[in-house]
Amino acid sequence: MKKNFKTSIAFLAAGLLALSAYAQNTGTVPDVKPISAEARAKSDEETEKKAAEWVTSLNLNNPNKETAVKGIIATHLKTIRDWNNEHPASTVPAGINPATGNPLSALDRQVIAISAMPKSVHENLMAGLRQNLDEAQVEAILDKYTIGKVAFTLNGYKSIVPDLTAAEEKVIVDNLKKAREQAVDYKNMTQISAIFEIYKTRNEQYLNTHGRNWHDMFKAYTDAVKAKKAAAKAAEAKPVQ
Repeated sequence: MKKNFKTSIAFLAAGLLALSAYAQNTGTVPDVKPISAEARAKSDEETEKKAAEWVTSLNLNNPNKETAVKGIIATHLKTIRDWNNEHPASTVPAGINPATGNPLSALDRQVIAISAMPKSVHENLMAGLRQNLDEAQVEAILDKYTIGKVAFTLNGYKSIVPDLTAAEEKVIVDNLKKAREQAVDYKNMTQISAIFEIYKTRNEQYLNTHGRNWHDMFKAYTDAVKAKKAAAKAAEAKPVQ
């Protein structure tokens, strides 16, 4: 849970302004490689299959809803794919993150490019899901997009903060759910993890301002894990008498 990815409004605004200026000045988008018809057809087939599997896992027992939700999910996945293909990191000029002064990484630039996707893409997904599913089912689909990172990350917090209070857990879960909903607009796990890092940093800041010391807790946890591994290794090496 290292704080290896930071963002800010200024960071995003600067990147998007630069992207807009580049397009206006050159009339071109650098390094955009069009997908072939064959590759697109194969990708569409895989996307349709994935959407169908996710819908099947809900056990809706309603053919009309199943068809509708499958179409909503597949459309969103294809839109994300196409936006990624058409807006690689290279479409955002190199520069610095004004929040840190560090050079923008390729991941920074990719996230900026993707974050410029029209809001309607996300709104259409969420409205379509909520029109056909209850909230628990909507969350189940969002978990499919993000391979269960909310539960996985929460378990990490519980391991690092064993006496986590109900109030602390609520704040952490709320932030992780915000991360999950935002992350469904990103294509791969590297990008999705980058979005979660934003909210994990917020969680750590929350703990630090509410009587905790994240650095000390994380160190204690990693030290304990190392000690446990060392003890297990020593036990395996001990000769049997």
